[in-house]
Amino acid sequence: MVGIILASHGAFAEGIKESGQMIFGAQEDVAAVVLTPDMGPDDMHKKLLDAIGSFGDQEHVLFLVDLWGGTPFNQVSRIIDEEGHDDWVAIMGLNLPMLIAAYGARMGAETAVDVVNEVYPEAQGGVKVKPESLQPAAPAAATAAAPAAVPTGSIPEGTVLGDGHIKVVLARVDTRLLHGQVATTWTKMTGPDRIIVCSDAVSKDELRKSMIIQAAPPGVKVHVVPVSKIIEVAHDPRFGATKALLLFETPQDALRAIEGGVPIKELNLGSMAHSVGKVVVTQALAMDQNDLDTLEKIKDANVSFDVRKVPADKAENFDALIKKAKEELAAQK
Repeated sequence: MVGIILASHGAFAEGIKESGQMIFGAQEDVAAVVLTPDMGPDDMHKKLLDAIGSFGDQEHVLFLVDLWGGTPFNQVSRIIDEEGHDDWVAIMGLNLPMLIAAYGARMGAETAVDVVNEVYPEAQGGVKVKPESLQPAAPAAATAAAPAAVPTGSIPEGTVLGDGHIKVVLARVDTRLLHGQVATTWTKMTGPDRIIVCSDAVSKDELRKSMIIQAAPPGVKVHVVPVSKIIEVAHDPRFGATKALLLFETPQDALRAIEGGVPIKELNLGSMAHSVGKVVVTQALAMDQNDLDTLEKIKDANVSFDVRKVPADKAENFDALIKKAKEELAAQK
């Protein structure tokens, strides 16, 4: 795996490493190297080499550096020139979109150069302005945009694309719906061309819908639909070429979709927020009796469960969680 060095003035590298971990989970072969006021250039140089030496694979290293021309940059440049490794590469202008893009890219990359090719445009694209009307116009694209993966209104009903069945690459229950962990880690891992938020409540809330659509990761369209609509889509052969990541706010919505024929074979439980009447089962999951009954109905429908917030987490045992929930709810009475 490509190792990553985060290099900065002050504690910036340490802070952004922690932020990246909140979104993407714990990462191997990632080191934060910071320049403090009491350090000289040679001290920074040694810390960088020591960090590289801690990696399992020292042939493929990506340096993400805060600022062009500063001491961290100068020492990274010196190391790249002196050490002579073909696949030691640096990018300046470290930001959080750059880091999480690098985490995602290195999951399937063989070299640091491969990671750079994917990270660079995403890091640039992560710089956005609110309100959108103030966003400077982007330069004209050199290539045409890829064709849409889902049908438009011009495709006649009854047309069969692909094998005529929508591909659900991930179905997830998450109270927060689309946020950093989903927009980066799960999207990178599963490769959807559409993220579909399936919620009656959110589909009627224009503010929440707008915020969710704005959170779309680069290259992936986001739709917010009522549960009845995703059921319709599942039976429409025009969506046979679509790879969809489905997000449900509650297990009840997921059950309705499953019972309506949406082809969900595995359900990821990412987050179920605590509220009055619910018991805390894990740090991320809280349940009441209705949730418990719903999850057991989903299991009875031959759907398996993947209980984890991010791909890097170890999956928890679903049956053990259900047992704990039953015990906590019984004690609550």
